[in-house]
Amino acid sequence: MAIPMMQDGTFPIPGFVYETACRQGDVYAADCPTRQLLDRVGDKWSVLILLLLGEESMRFNAMRRRIAGVSQKMLSQTLRSLERDGLVDRVVTPTMPVEVTYSITSMGSELIDALTMMMRWAEQRMPAVAQAQARFDARCDEPGAVRRP
Repeated sequence: MAIPMMQDGTFPIPGFVYETACRQGDVYAADCPTRQLLDRVGDKWSVLILLLLGEESMRFNAMRRRIAGVSQKMLSQTLRSLERDGLVDRVVTPTMPVEVTYSITSMGSELIDALTMMMRWAEQRMPAVAQAQARFDARCDEPGAVRRP
C-alpha cells in the first residue's frame, strides 16, 4: 500500500495524523476533511443508522429489517465507514455462529441531538415542503414553462 505524500514531498510517520489546509474549517474547499465528514453524517443511510443505534445496539440483520429500503451492501458499506470514522463500534462475539453487534460510540452519541433535531424539523416541516413542491411543479407544468434539468 502506498504511503500518502504530505506537502513538499514529505511522508507521514505511521500513526501520525496530519493536518490539512482545512484546519480552520474551510468546508467549501474540495479537499477539506470536515467536508468529507459532513458528507458522511449527512447521508440518509448514515443518519438512519446513527439514529437507530442511538436507541439501542443491534445486529446487522435487525438493522436491515428495521431500515426499509437499505440493501445489504449499502448497510455494510455505511457501517464500515461509520466505524472507520469512530461513530459506530463493532463487537464480534466468538459464538457459533459468530455474533456481530453494532453500537454507537460516545462520539456518535454527540451527533444524536443534532440528528434528532434535524429529523423532527423534517417531520414538522414536511407539509410545508410538500406545498412548496406542488407550487413549483404547477409553475413548471404551465404552458410555455421552461423545465430545468
